[in-house]
Amino acid sequence: MFDGRFKKEVERIVRPVGELLRKTKLAPDHLTLIGLAVACVAAVTIAIGELQLGLLLVILAALPDLFDGALAKASNQSSQRGAFFDSTIDRVTDAILLGGVAWFLGSQRGAHAAVLPFAVMAVSSLISYQRAKAESLGLTAKGGLMERAERIILLCVGLLFDAALFWVMWLMLILCTITAVQRFIKVWKQAAIAPAAAERVALRQSRRASRRAQRADRRMRLSRRRNMK
Repeated sequence: MFDGRFKKEVERIVRPVGELLRKTKLAPDHLTLIGLAVACVAAVTIAIGELQLGLLLVILAALPDLFDGALAKASNQSSQRGAFFDSTIDRVTDAILLGGVAWFLGSQRGAHAAVLPFAVMAVSSLISYQRAKAESLGLTAKGGLMERAERIILLCVGLLFDAALFWVMWLMLILCTITAVQRFIKVWKQAAIAPAAAERVALRQSRRASRRAQRADRRMRLSRRRNMK
């Protein structure tokens, strides 16, 4: 939701930061790894019950993820490899943070409560998978109530108060489930009118196969002519 509505505005704000970071000779991947390291510390801090300090660290961990794209554009280092690396580390970071929450809830409310953050992680992964699979099929699955930015913001709200975190996790699970359903319906509707696109893909594949067969036939005839000489 935030990604769709405020992405351009955020990029405009962080663009000067990217220019400053370019002068430090840091690479975007370095920022991504710094964010991961801070997230690990945040997860341990949350697990031992220092939620307000954990909140500060979660915010600090989110900043490199915000600035690595600006740095990539400022230094002309945008690439598919970098995008893949950043997306993968985002999933790892989410798992680590929710693991810290699970440890805290397990120590405060018992083993059953510890399962809740893992349920959130499972549905969050489904949301990410839906987008990746849809894009691989030439469809789109962006949007929904609870994208990654919203999940981080809601987690920060839960970390403000010890007693609120458990209920915030329940709210996050419900909203993530709604988002997964929203994306499923969105892709399902697109796929219903996508046979024409599939036919075009099949036609291109057929043409490529035909061209390969023609080239192979020409090579075979040339080879026969050489042998006859």
